[in-house]
Amino acid sequence: MSYLPYGLAAAVALLVFLRRFRGDRRRFGNGVLLGLVTLFLAAGSIVELHRHPHPVARVITGALLVAVVLSALAVAGFLLVNGVRMIHREGHRNPMNALSLLAGAGILSLLGLAALAAFADSGPLRAVAGGVLLVAGYLSFLFVCFLGYALLYQRVVPGGQVDFVVVLGAGLTEGSTVPPLLASRLDRALTLYRRQAARGGHPVLLVSGGKGSDEQLSEAEAMSRYLVAHGVPEEHVVQEGSSASTSENLEFSRELMERLRPGYRCVVVTNDFHALRAAITARRADVRGDATGAPTAAYYWPSATLREFAAVLVSYPVTNTVACAVLAAVGAMAGR
Repeated sequence: MSYLPYGLAAAVALLVFLRRFRGDRRRFGNGVLLGLVTLFLAAGSIVELHRHPHPVARVITGALLVAVVLSALAVAGFLLVNGVRMIHREGHRNPMNALSLLAGAGILSLLGLAALAAFADSGPLRAVAGGVLLVAGYLSFLFVCFLGYALLYQRVVPGGQVDFVVVLGAGLTEGSTVPPLLASRLDRALTLYRRQAARGGHPVLLVSGGKGSDEQLSEAEAMSRYLVAHGVPEEHVVQEGSSASTSENLEFSRELMERLRPGYRCVVVTNDFHALRAAITARRADVRGDATGAPTAAYYWPSATLREFAAVLVSYPVTNTVACAVLAAVGAMAGR
């Protein structure tokens, strides 16, 4: 087989991506299409390499395999170290703080399973390894698509005047204090608010977040106080203090915006690791606006990104369940 079919498939995937991206940036499928473009080009290059039997081709193939294994080991090591640091800094009470640690251990386990299946003379073991590794490959592909598109999305959010700057809430410390994570969102919102005002706009800062069982006031109230303390007039701040999740943040905020300014446009402010999922959720909630992210501490970012990916993954339950089941069966049969 020649390179041409793969090149054509990559071109088609790229054209579909450009059309969908122009229509609505807030789709996870856009990232999958970009991933397919890369996958088709890589597959075509490998096929083209093996069309010409030569010792150099075998050397290149071997070098690529070694590079993949070493890269996986490096990523696993990084995640393990980051996981330990995350638990040290954030504590172990929240299971989500251990995500990068678990991911690193998972990668090492997969590499061990692959090595064991390659050298052990056991049909059942090869079948299990084939199914597990194929599903792991699928999930890894989706994660790379998510990560790559999240980075791209952050850099191409359109500008223009908006009616609302919506700030998504996060947990308060000591029941009433805005923590650094939430402060970074509010500071980003302040920058956007002032930039809009300098251009002659009249945006409203809409702060969204309810009151948790361990909190003395709603996140919206705490955020409103922070903004007023930083020079925003009280009449320019609107509170949505009933929501308890990202989807409720956006649904309840949409109802407020539609009531206050029909035909509104907005920008949703969160942290960078959360921006793509917030944008996907905003699209599903029919919110008229894109999302933008505030910077996050480097040590916090890996676990938070893994959590966001998991949340996006479970939001497509049928597609991913069917895909994993089919791949597990195919991998098991191929591994026998």
